[in-house]
Amino acid sequence: MRTIWNGSLSFGLVTIPVGLAPATTPKARSSDVSFRTLHRECKTPIKQKRWCPTHEREVSNDEIVKGWEVSKGQFVIVEEADLEAIAQHDTSRAIDISRFVPLEQVDPLFFDRTYFLAPSSAAGQRRPYVLLLEAMKETGMAAIGRMVIRGNENFCLIRPKGDALVLETLFLAEDVRSQAEIDEAVGETEVQEPELQLARQLIDGLVGEFEPEALHSEYRQNLRELLEAKLKGEEISVPEPVAEAPVIDLLEALKQSVAATKTGSGAGDGAKPAKKVAPKKRAAAGRK
Repeated sequence: MRTIWNGSLSFGLVTIPVGLAPATTPKARSSDVSFRTLHRECKTPIKQKRWCPTHEREVSNDEIVKGWEVSKGQFVIVEEADLEAIAQHDTSRAIDISRFVPLEQVDPLFFDRTYFLAPSSAAGQRRPYVLLLEAMKETGMAAIGRMVIRGNENFCLIRPKGDALVLETLFLAEDVRSQAEIDEAVGETEVQEPELQLARQLIDGLVGEFEPEALHSEYRQNLRELLEAKLKGEEISVPEPVAEAPVIDLLEALKQSVAATKTGSGAGDGAKPAKKVAPKKRAAAGRK
């Protein structure tokens, strides 16, 4: 496995060599097709210029400085030397574990990016990795740690995943928004027992197993097909707009949904639906 960073897990007097490898692709948060901005007339890629409207001219990199806007048009200038002075200069290349916590207590809302922690390539150094992994699996614990990469401080959570350790970089508490408004709105809303019973039946009728291969983006597929068609010079057809579903009574909607799961749209009677066949992969336009 290719790693982007190599260091160690450290807690107490224990040091475990590990490597950090991204668990998802760089484009995992968006489409895997990227676009350039072109001039429609000549199809030339557009260049972005750093333009000063006061002097009405393009400025070079050495004329640019960072500024924090404290009020409209008023800035505090921040030099690169200022930022360098407060950057973290930890050269230990260690992920320092400060505590172990029950994994179930950690809200996934705090998870930012996921990485695999790869064990050392030396067979003799893998034993402490496996020992920590097995101990965390048996106890249901996760490790909270801190690391510095390229001068940036990161807090992280390390958890077992099968036969591997996984590292989740964490958002800070101040970066996670409150759900208090939602809690208040939900707390003021009452539901009737017949509605709740039908909702339970609807859920039971759609119970199944988690299948990662079923997480297939129709948008990505349609985008690839569109690009392939344009590449071949084919005419692109515009789909008909989908009519909006009429608004009906909640109780009636639940009854219709439960009935649909029992007549083929779902499994019904709490049975698990038949396993879906993973969609065939289509070749991406322009893929080499």
